[in-house]
Amino acid sequence: MPFYHKLGNIPHKRHTQFRKEDGSLYSEQLFGTIGFDGMSTNSYHEQRPTQVKKIKKQYSVAPKIAKKNHIQSYRFRGFQVKPENDYLESRKAVLTNSDCTIILSAPKHSTTDYFYKNSDADEMIFIHKGSGKLRTHLGNLDFKYGDYLIIPRGIIYKIDFDTEDNRLFIVESRRPIYTPKRYRNHFGQLLEHSPFCERDIRRPYELETNNESGDFLMKVKKQGDIFDMVYASHPFDVVGYDGYNYPYALSIHDFEPITGRIHQPPPVHQTFETDAFVICSFVPRMYDYHPQSIPAPYNHSNIDSDEVLYYVDGDFMSRNDIDQGHISLHPAGIPHGPHPGTAEKSIGKTKTEELAVMVDTFKPLMVTEEAMKIADEDYHKSWLDH
Repeated sequence: MPFYHKLGNIPHKRHTQFRKEDGSLYSEQLFGTIGFDGMSTNSYHEQRPTQVKKIKKQYSVAPKIAKKNHIQSYRFRGFQVKPENDYLESRKAVLTNSDCTIILSAPKHSTTDYFYKNSDADEMIFIHKGSGKLRTHLGNLDFKYGDYLIIPRGIIYKIDFDTEDNRLFIVESRRPIYTPKRYRNHFGQLLEHSPFCERDIRRPYELETNNESGDFLMKVKKQGDIFDMVYASHPFDVVGYDGYNYPYALSIHDFEPITGRIHQPPPVHQTFETDAFVICSFVPRMYDYHPQSIPAPYNHSNIDSDEVLYYVDGDFMSRNDIDQGHISLHPAGIPHGPHPGTAEKSIGKTKTEELAVMVDTFKPLMVTEEAMKIADEDYHKSWLDH
């Protein structure tokens, strides 16, 4: 849950006259979620944000399902997803359910010819490779390796990359993405035991205020389709806003790990939550310091959640043959744990340099056709003694 933020020029009171130098009114927009009950922002525009000239075409980008119901553990080699020039075309859905879609993306070029808006889902974009600037109608954010970009649904954005070498791990969430409630007091402030605090959250720092008329292409995602809409005014025309609903960034490198004398369960790594899944950060940390501790995780049963682990960097002591960009899927209904020999091997180790992002969903994830192109279908046998 972000905190109050103000950028640019706004009037003293909401819903009152706010005039330009020529005496005409700025156009006010309430940008809110969950009806009028969720987080919202009041923004003020040079022109009306409602001027649609035409809807040119509609086409599906819905995931194509290869395995709807399964109980097999998988490894997917994420870096085998080939780079593509266009940002939206580069987004390959690999796992999905009715609450979220997990996407791999390797875009080479910045978005120059269109603006993008996901009207159905909040987006969490993890920057595995690359750097650049996220440009939005509510301001801009610089990003680099290790950043989480949280983009609430309905945000209009472009994304500029510094080079063509970019790798993104994306989660589309059809539920709002918040910071974990157990880290917050009843006012919303992050508490002392939270592994990160408000100082670590980066807010938009500059507005691009355009007052242009013409033809502006906006690609809007709604219910699995992209709509090409032509607007009569530049979408980045905000002169100021305030509120709680805006994009923000948090670096995984600013996540402070929680450790203990014996092995800590995955919830200590939790970074974001929805009411349908959680996102966790596994970061370099000291290992358990009980004299008889086993640093490797114990076997545990996935009874009511699917576990997805995206491997970013470092050495993963509980897994064999794991590399950057690999994704492991351990579905609900069966137990999983460290690979043979890794528990014994972990004894005596004092720290780990692993870096990974985990997504645990409460509804089963379906495997897509794109995922099967990069799948290791023998991964489920990797717990056998050879």
